[in-house]
Amino acid sequence: MMLSSWMLVTAVLVTSAGGASDEDDTQPCAKVHTSSSAVPLGSPVTATCVIRKDCLLVTAQAAPIEWRLGSDFIPSSPVANERFRVSKVVVSSFNHTRAVLTCGVCLPDNESSFQIYAGVEIRAGYPPQIPQNLNCQANFTYRPTLTCRWDPGLQETHLPTKYTLYTQIWDLDKNYTYELPSGVHHYTIPRSNFVLFSEMKIYVKAENNLGEAASVPIILEPVGAAKFDPPKIRAITADPKRLGCLKLVWRLSQNQEWMYFNCLNLQVQFKAAGSGQWSDPLTFPNRTRSPRPMDLCRLLPGTEYLAQIRVQYKQSPWSEWSSSKSGVTPETAPVGRLNTWMKVSKSQMHKQLDVQLFWKPSRRFRANGQNVSYVVSLQKRLGERWKVCSTGMNHCTFKLSARVKTVYLTAVNRAGASSPTEVWIYQTKAQTAVLDVTAVPHDGSFLVQWTTAAPSDLTGYVVEWRPLLKSDLSHILFEIVDKNQSSLSLYGSFEPYKPYGISVYPRFKDGIGPPQTVDAFLQQKAPDVAPKMQIKKIWKSSFELSWDEIPLEQRNGIIKDYKVFYWEDKGVVKAVTVEPKERTVILRDLNTGTLCEAFMMVSTFGGSLNGSTIHFEVEPFDVVAVAMTVIASGVGLMIFIIITVLTCLIKHKRLKGHFCPAVPDPANSSVKRWTLESNQYIRSSWESEEPNPVYLSHLSFLESTAILNKEDDVWLNSTDDTSDLGESICGSPFTPGCSGSNSDSVPYATVFFSGPPLKQPHVYLRSQSTQPLLETEESFSPKCYQNVTRDEMSREQCFFSPCDGCSPEREKESTIVWDDFPFLQALAMNDAEND
Repeated sequence: MMLSSWMLVTAVLVTSAGGASDEDDTQPCAKVHTSSSAVPLGSPVTATCVIRKDCLLVTAQAAPIEWRLGSDFIPSSPVANERFRVSKVVVSSFNHTRAVLTCGVCLPDNESSFQIYAGVEIRAGYPPQIPQNLNCQANFTYRPTLTCRWDPGLQETHLPTKYTLYTQIWDLDKNYTYELPSGVHHYTIPRSNFVLFSEMKIYVKAENNLGEAASVPIILEPVGAAKFDPPKIRAITADPKRLGCLKLVWRLSQNQEWMYFNCLNLQVQFKAAGSGQWSDPLTFPNRTRSPRPMDLCRLLPGTEYLAQIRVQYKQSPWSEWSSSKSGVTPETAPVGRLNTWMKVSKSQMHKQLDVQLFWKPSRRFRANGQNVSYVVSLQKRLGERWKVCSTGMNHCTFKLSARVKTVYLTAVNRAGASSPTEVWIYQTKAQTAVLDVTAVPHDGSFLVQWTTAAPSDLTGYVVEWRPLLKSDLSHILFEIVDKNQSSLSLYGSFEPYKPYGISVYPRFKDGIGPPQTVDAFLQQKAPDVAPKMQIKKIWKSSFELSWDEIPLEQRNGIIKDYKVFYWEDKGVVKAVTVEPKERTVILRDLNTGTLCEAFMMVSTFGGSLNGSTIHFEVEPFDVVAVAMTVIASGVGLMIFIIITVLTCLIKHKRLKGHFCPAVPDPANSSVKRWTLESNQYIRSSWESEEPNPVYLSHLSFLESTAILNKEDDVWLNSTDDTSDLGESICGSPFTPGCSGSNSDSVPYATVFFSGPPLKQPHVYLRSQSTQPLLETEESFSPKCYQNVTRDEMSREQCFFSPCDGCSPEREKESTIVWDDFPFLQALAMNDAEND
């Protein structure tokens, strides 16, 4: 806005000059007078606007003069001169750092348009402050120079401020002045305008429209204000005669080696190798004209140290620190104890223990050497020790007998060995003390907290942590914790997105309890990969999807959950959330014959990642259902077979009678015994003249045709009728004219002994056997029965069905004497009853 106002003022002035008379061509038509163009901020400002009447621009505009500060209207006083039109204005408080004050008139046809006649820019601010912290520094690197710097002050002046640097060399009586542009607060004096070993006076002055101020002068010798280049450590050596001391040899930089003199100071700082903090600087004055070696003492023996040095001349600035150089103090035997942590498990060998022993230096332990090794040994008789392990690591694995109760750990270097640290072998106990463990990241570390049951024999805890992606035992770290403590902060070089296993073991008086372990990440993000889903099973309208676990090195955090999104063709997207430990999910209620899509989103507590999309189709015919039906049928059939076999085994004899009946043995038939006994009995009866005949109740040979035809079955039609015995017995394999094993007749025999035939009714018992009698090569019966009576010895009689040489007519004419054939007497009696 200020720039546009200035352009407008310039245009008005040019126009006014064009409208004046010839003699007043050099006079502007209007002019604004102020007391000063720069005023203190907030002070009053008075201004007067004078406009000539003969200006054509003014005479054409018959309107009162008005004032404006920037775009704001300011009231003014009336005209007080006849020849010139004069207006005066007073700004009670000028609060702008820079503004344009203008005078002009408003056009009568357009009151919103302001015609400017003249104007002036007014700036407000503060007088300069006294420059502070003036200092000058010489540089002797390549081209010696002297650079002076100062601070302009805390308050901004808001006005253009000029600085001037004044120097005066007393020995030469020369003065130099250096004017600087506004805003520049430093200046470099060339080498020709100062002398290294001559004192000079230097000060700086600040000026603006409201005043000026000068700094406090300083007097210095340029060489005393020089900042030297970093010196160089030539060597750090150990003195064997002085334990704990190092000798440091140094020199100045190559460009400044000529500047050795008495008033040079030296500072040294050092630290042990591996430490992150330097010691406080030690100052050594150099009183000779050449650099002399320095001795660093009270250092730990056998320890590597890094050292740096810097120099200054009198009160000049210190140089930058030199590069580091290392040295090792003379070694002595290690001292102090070691903190130990032992993990014991039973070996597969009989009465053997697998031992993992870890250790680290305690606060009082000093290795006192560089090449330190550690020895684990057993105490033997007569003070001897048996070495079981020797290593330069912080752990050792070995086997011990279950009878060993103590081992000894010793630190060894070239100067000697430390006192042995006694380590008790604690057995593993099943007693649980630690209930829950949590690990929370906090400022590059882990805050581990746990809860405990606090049993009476609890003596403390062991907190163990290690990176899960590194299997080397050297990465296992531990800390011994008091029993009253329930939290611990773990510090170390933890990497983000890498898993760490943190375990808390309870320690008892006589053993170590089982640990509680938790996985922790310092920082988490989305996994590098998402699981690839695949179809595991198919049911009717359902799919089971499975996936593999993400490798530990690609998880980048703790898996929070799996979420499966799936949808049918042009359908609504559905989602199923699966727990981190699950590896399968079932998608249900899908429509048959539709194309479905699905993808998985795996999430950690630091981000999520989507997997690839898979496609599958629900078939109308469910193969799985059919397969399940077939499997169920097969299982049912197998159960039936198993039950049947068990039944056969349990009722073996009964089933054997049905499927494998016993075949009678004619050679051992009881009928033969009965016949012999009967004949013996009859003969004895005849001798005693007391007849006691034995009767055969039933004898039958059943035709196979009669078995197949129930109507012709003699046993089904009548149990009392035995008139067909003559025909049935002809089916016997011993009868001539009947076939052997190929015959269709099946011999049946039922034998029952009874008393006198007239006193008791006949009882008939049918044999259940359907098997034919065994055939033998030798026949024990005649092919055709012949009965020979006492009177007619030459007559043949066929008692059964017609046979060769026997006719029915002859059978009828024959007279049978049953006393001679007691075996067939029952048949005759039965036949008589039927007649």
